[in-house]
Amino acid sequence: MIRVLFFAQLREQLGTAELQIAAENISSVAALKESLVTTNFEWAQFLSNNKLLVAVNHEYVKGDVVIKSGDEVAFFPPVTGG
Repeated sequence: MIRVLFFAQLREQLGTAELQIAAENISSVAALKESLVTTNFEWAQFLSNNKLLVAVNHEYVKGDVVIKSGDEVAFFPPVTGG
């Protein structure tokens, strides 16, 4: 299983803070996003944001990073501040 976390505004938009996803057929962050959108069509508008931040096991990564069972993947909306 892959533990998927959603933070801040993204958590409210999707209506969930955490999911457990079977690791079969999910080899990368991009594949995970595709799987989430396929099963939750209304999430596409939120998960397709190019500025969305992703961390795997507490390290920020890009979409082509390999993930496996036991990993934790966290999605964050873009951070702003000043």
